[in-house]
Amino acid sequence: MDTKSFKVNTENSTIDWIGRKVTGAHNGTIGIKDGNFRFEDGKSLSGKFTIDTRTIKILDIEDPETNAQFASHLTSDDFFNAEHFPEAFFEITHAEPGGQDLYYVKGDLTIKGITQPFDTSFHIVATERAAVLDTKIVVDRTKFNIKFRSSNFFTNLGDTLIYNNFDLNIHLVADAY
Repeated sequence: MDTKSFKVNTENSTIDWIGRKVTGAHNGTIGIKDGNFRFEDGKSLSGKFTIDTRTIKILDIEDPETNAQFASHLTSDDFFNAEHFPEAFFEITHAEPGGQDLYYVKGDLTIKGITQPFDTSFHIVATERAAVLDTKIVVDRTKFNIKFRSSNFFTNLGDTLIYNNFDLNIHLVADAY
């Protein structure tokens, strides 16, 4: 059995997020605490990645005071409640090889202690010493009890409406071990 294991290099890995509202969008980054994945016989893929919800940064707001207030709001109970849930997780539960460097993945995404099944695809380029994993996932925040200004729970929001879906663009660089 040929097994290759990789540990995520948190310094070289990134998660970019985009959240949209009626009047525009905001974007930023969120840190990766740790992660690992492995291939068995070049077919099977398993792994788990931990996101540090306390590291949310906003990139599109330049005023330092406004930026700090918004970041604080995103880590509050209205959104990710980072004080009580400092970590979010994605764990691969099943993966099938697709085409070249592509895997169709089923996994569990956990945010605010709530776990939901998730289907996505990973583009993975691996060598004997390193691997790069890229994916984009679209998350419906309401499935994780993030209701702030959602039309699913509030009416008459007008131009303060925040859309339920947000994007996570994940780029993981990992070293073999």
